[in-house]
Amino acid sequence: MYINMKNEFLGDIESTADILIPKDPLERVIGHDDILRFVRIAAKQRRNLLLVGPPGIGKSLIAKAISVHLTEVQEEITVVHNPERPERPFVEVKTRKEIEGELKELQRAEGDLVTPQEVPELVAERLGFRCPNCESYTNAYQSICPNCGADKYSHLNARRKHLGDLLGMFEMNSGPVNIPQDRVTTTRMNHGREEVVIYERADGDKIKILDQHALEKRREMVEEKPKNIIVPIKRKSFIQATGASETELLGDVRHDPYGGHPDLGTQPYERVVPGAVHEAHEGVLFIDEIVHIAPLQRYILSAMQDKVFPIVGRNPQSAGSSVKVEDVPCDFIFIGACNIRDLQYILPPLRSRIQGEGYEMLMRTFMSDTEENQAKLAQFVAQEIEMDGKIPHATRSAVEIIVEEARKRARIIDDQKDALTLRLRDLGGLVRMAGDLAVMESSELIEDRHINFAVKNAISIEDQILERYQSFEQAMEKDMSSSQKMHSSRKGTPNDHVDRSYL
Repeated sequence: MYINMKNEFLGDIESTADILIPKDPLERVIGHDDILRFVRIAAKQRRNLLLVGPPGIGKSLIAKAISVHLTEVQEEITVVHNPERPERPFVEVKTRKEIEGELKELQRAEGDLVTPQEVPELVAERLGFRCPNCESYTNAYQSICPNCGADKYSHLNARRKHLGDLLGMFEMNSGPVNIPQDRVTTTRMNHGREEVVIYERADGDKIKILDQHALEKRREMVEEKPKNIIVPIKRKSFIQATGASETELLGDVRHDPYGGHPDLGTQPYERVVPGAVHEAHEGVLFIDEIVHIAPLQRYILSAMQDKVFPIVGRNPQSAGSSVKVEDVPCDFIFIGACNIRDLQYILPPLRSRIQGEGYEMLMRTFMSDTEENQAKLAQFVAQEIEMDGKIPHATRSAVEIIVEEARKRARIIDDQKDALTLRLRDLGGLVRMAGDLAVMESSELIEDRHINFAVKNAISIEDQILERYQSFEQAMEKDMSSSQKMHSSRKGTPNDHVDRSYL
């Protein structure tokens, strides 16, 4: 029986295996209830967001959770060949309803599968399913009827010999027929009109019927304009473009060493590659540490404003540099994230666009130390264990040590009493180290000793340096290799007398 930690307390569980993990990703976010209210609005109303706060407090988790609450995507984007100007391919946007209609038409073009009993008797005989002697239906590849012992193909051989006698001047294959026909072409009346219909043997014991409509649809498919689906209808609604390059973010046209020659090369429409702004169409475009792509912020702003963005060849030395696809849709929800100190580096018009069409949210770094929030931390531990998938669950007493560590970090890092830290990524590392130790000891659960070991050893490299060397200066001095000390320009350093004239 799983326990919902929204309604229960830490003392109600024996281990994290008892905790119910919420199906809604937003309910897995710990300690940001006030922000989640606006996040739900952003998902429903398609508003942009800027999440500000230190690393490891849930910005990425919130961005991913928003995409789950969006409505199903409705459009597919295709680049279509332009025969008059191949370097200017067309953009074609199809709705889900249109695509579903085309799939039904395609199924009709593929024909209807029926049993041999559902087609005219003569057709069933010529395809080898029906015995003309006893009128029973058997396997098409059995030349001798298992019911009456007659030759199922005797009438075909007789008809073939009769035609050979009539057309004696033409050479006919004199050998007997021992394999049935693959298809039979005939006609039938449909609403007072005669139409061609083809019967094909398919799937061993089935017959495929291709009527006039199916044959015409097949011909249309052969004559259809060449196209390249760049944003399919079945796609992810969450696109992360953190640290993306210009081509990854905005798209590109691949190089062709033959310059798109119609006979040797690849046509321009086939070489068009979408960017993250296009792949996020109708979904979420998330960029963490947005200042790292500062030169590209103006392009993001343009895409947000126009909701379309062209795809062009971005390498001037490429054969794709002359290719341009205009007005490619990119209607996305933009979610950016950064630290407080990086706010000044975000393009002011971009922030204005977010403020005008969304919300700016300052993330919390701690929450009150209450029984309800302690239960939420227990849920967080259970979520981390489930997400990792390689470590066992933790006992209640082990979770209580983690709660105490969260209390300690809130006091030391944020100078907050009666609080629990929300810098949960660091706590997640602690859980994993403890879990790994439990695995190595073949322990069924993460116990107190595993957590205590992790608390002592899962510390940052900076803290390890201070613990070992007392200061960064001493660490740097003692960490220098002999060759580095030889090259030091400081007087009085070791090997100061060494002749370096050869350098």
